[in-house]
Order: sequence, then structure tokens, then C-alpha cells
Amino acid sequence: MKEYKSIVIALIAGISAIICVFVGSSGLVNFKQVSQSGGISATGSASQNFTSDLIVWRGSFSAYGVTAKDAYAQIKKNSDITRQYLLDNGVTEDEMIFYSVNISKRYKYIYNDEGSIIDEVSDGYDLSQELSVTSTDVDKIDNISRDVSQLIEAGVEFVSDSPEYYYTKLDELKLDLINQATQNAKARIDILTQNSNSKAGRLLNANLGVFQITAQNSDSEEYSYGGTFNTSSKNKTASITVKLNYAVD
Repeated sequence: MKEYKSIVIALIAGISAIICVFVGSSGLVNFKQVSQSGGISATGSASQNFTSDLIVWRGSFSAYGVTAKDAYAQIKKNSDITRQYLLDNGVTEDEMIFYSVNISKRYKYIYNDEGSIIDEVSDGYDLSQELSVTSTDVDKIDNISRDVSQLIEAGVEFVSDSPEYYYTKLDELKLDLINQATQNAKARIDILTQNSNSKAGRLLNANLGVFQITAQNSDSEEYSYGGTFNTSSKNKTASITVKLNYAVD
């Protein structure tokens, strides 16, 4: 008899535990459904055209010499010619940076009658030097970067990179666009709730989209998931999105 009672008690305890688990899990499911299904959402956007106010232009030149001394003398001459060219065209010393000289040694291979390499001997030195110009006078540096014929005519083997264009007030622009996109999203929320005979309550959450900077009037440039940051165009367009989720009263 005592053994029978123990079995009955164990069964009742097991059933009670199952009921508690079911009730508890049902409560969790209902809570999730309520928290995820409530509210109304809309995405707002804003964009603005702007012109870059900072330019960075990079270039390099090279020289060759039979000896290291000859090569250094030539690269120094090229550096002086380039510096004077920039000064003559209105670039200040503060705007230009000449980086350290890179040097590499040339070798000439000696072949035997069968065409195999049997030795190598020194064949001179190649030197190169890079420079960069950073200025807020965008048009001035832009024009200089497009015409380096005087340097080439002076015997400088100059290679000009494409300028990079930046904007020094980017943080202010971002805040302004976020404000505009937020207002745009709220206006959409208001229209949606008015048409459904309801009104927006408290803000549940807000998500900021990726900040994008593209060239103005560009059909080929695409937005990217991580954000596009165009530096090749002087005239750009900045854009951003904001998604708002409101409770509905």
C-alpha cells in the first residue's frame, strides 16, 4: 500500500511539473509575440549635395645612377626642381611633404653559351621619392595636378596620382542629415497613423542607417553595406536613412 501511494505521488508531481513548464513557456511565447508585433515603423531618408573643401594630391619621381652617389645627386636635383615648381605655382611649404627616398640596387646577369645564369653584377641604383600636397585651396591644387608638363620638360620623371577630395565639416553634415531623415520618418509615421484612424504613441526604437558619400549625379556608383566614401570626386552627395518604430495609441 505504501509503495502504491509513492507511485501516485510521483505521478502527480510529474504531471504538475509538466503543467508548470507548459504554462511558463506559453507565457514566454505570448510575451515575445506581444513585444515583436506591436508598433508601426517607417524609414526616412535625407540627402545633400556638397563641394569638397580639402584636397590631397600625391605624386612621385625617380632617378638612376651608376653609383649610389650619382643616384642621390640626381634625386636631390629632381626634388629641388619639383619643390621650386610647386612654390612657383602658389603651393606653400606647409602644404607639401617630401617623404624619405627609396633605393634599390640593379643587377645585370651574366649568361653562359647555353643560356644559363652564371653570375650577376651591379648595374647601378634606382631611387624614388614620394610627395604629397594637402590644401584647402582645392581649385589651385586641382589645376596643378592636371598639368605637370613643366616638370617632365625639366627632366623629372614625375608620376602624378589622381587627387583625393575631402570635406572638413563632415560631422556637422552628418548631424544635419540625421535630423532631416528623422523628421522625414516621423512624417511618414504620422501619415500612416492618420489614414488608419490612430496616432503614434511613444518611440519604441530607432535605427540609424549607413552614411553614404557618392559622386554627384553618378549612375554607376552603388551604395555598399558598410557605407560608401567617395574621394575621387570634388562634388559629392551625402545620404543617410533612419528607421523609427512607434507604439500605436
